[in-house]
Amino acid sequence: MFSQFDDKGKIFTRVVTKKPVDVTIQTSIHRIQGKIHVRPEDRLKDELNRTEPFLAITDASVFDTQGKILYQCSFLTLNSSQIVWMIPDDEINTQKEVG
Repeated sequence: MFSQFDDKGKIFTRVVTKKPVDVTIQTSIHRIQGKIHVRPEDRLKDELNRTEPFLAITDASVFDTQGKILYQCSFLTLNSSQIVWMIPDDEINTQKEVG
């Protein structure tokens, strides 16, 4: 588990590389925009399926039901059980398709 110790006993661990994914998250009363950090070989859904009850979000903005910004912060944790839906921002299409 630990890769090495220095002469003072400091533990050096392996760094886990993750890529930031811009997302929009809906809870029952708020919309959150920010970044979730995902391991390169995983999907966004894999990050949600981890055993940790909280999801780390960086560069977060929290909006009320009217779209007004309530909070902005560099780090936010969200209880995963509060997520109603989540969309990667690069997949948002705001135009209605007529079929």
